Amino acid sequence: MKHKVTYKNVHNLFKLNGYHLNKNDLCRVAYSFIKEGEGYEKDMGDFILDWFDQKLFIELTTSGTTGAPKKIRIEKKAMINSALATGDFFDLKPGDTALHCLPMKYIAGKMMFVRGLILGLEIDFVAPTSHPLIRENASYDFVAMVPLQIQNCLSEFVNVKKIIIGGAKLNSELRKELLKIKSKVYETYGMTETITHIAAKKINEEVFSLLPNVAISQDNRNCLVISAPNLTSEILVTNDLVTIVNENQFIFLGRIDNVINSGGIKLIPEKIEDKLTQKIASRFFVIGVADANLGEKLVLIIEGDEYPLEETIFDDLDKYEKPKAVFFTKKFIETENGKIKRKEILKNI
Repeated sequence: MKHKVTYKNVHNLFKLNGYHLNKNDLCRVAYSFIKEGEGYEKDMGDFILDWFDQKLFIELTTSGTTGAPKKIRIEKKAMINSALATGDFFDLKPGDTALHCLPMKYIAGKMMFVRGLILGLEIDFVAPTSHPLIRENASYDFVAMVPLQIQNCLSEFVNVKKIIIGGAKLNSELRKELLKIKSKVYETYGMTETITHIAAKKINEEVFSLLPNVAISQDNRNCLVISAPNLTSEILVTNDLVTIVNENQFIFLGRIDNVINSGGIKLIPEKIEDKLTQKIASRFFVIGVADANLGEKLVLIIEGDEYPLEETIFDDLDKYEKPKAVFFTKKFIETENGKIKRKEILKNI
């Protein structure tokens, strides 16, 4: 775009639930949502008023996957840059249609709306439930969902061109189902501090590709370091173990804070989970627990009622990757956007 885009702009092709709305219209809608709307609509109303106020930033709370949620400030200009980068990467054009079914409390929901405003998308805004209501015969160019929503909407993705998935890990059964549909489906990589995704990959690929204006490196722990000056002035040092393929691509291996040191052997839970994912129907994860001999021993925790496990499910694991114990727990504790809180679950076993 040649002209300067600021947060005060609303693209002239932007639509919300079928209506062309300018800044004044949106503020009227916001007041109506706050006064009379459902909870998810009130969140949208609050965001619209925050977006058009005089402040140059938005305050929001991180998801708290790996620690306590914290309040951070994100520049509105950076949110616009993120929207433009997403538009470039996924080839979104003014007038394209999008489904918005993510909670407005979090960055992913806020950014879906900002993409509409800035890129001129026609957005259908629906309740961010685990099974979002997709209008019959609706066709969408762009949809963003978490895995649980995708799982529940599989049969309805007849006329969706591109789907991006974030928020939680995609299991192999769902991946298989998604490979059968016509839509192009991408997994995204990012965090609140990077204003949602800074990289994406097709679900049948291993390698993430960077969005425009992002640079990566590794620290001495082999963890990903992100430089994205259009999004944040800080260099972000993550706890994500990666293999860097080239300056624009990387492979995600797992989180360093999940790594288990068992008798001097370092085990990456995510790699072990990938090997088990087609053998265990329920949700599960592996984690290290304190052990007098090994320092940490690897255990498997499965969600649901206890049942006998066949020993053969561990056949594809290396000697050190085999769990020393298996535990069952009724219901996993998770964040609001579906990420499993491993350490909290372990405390309750």
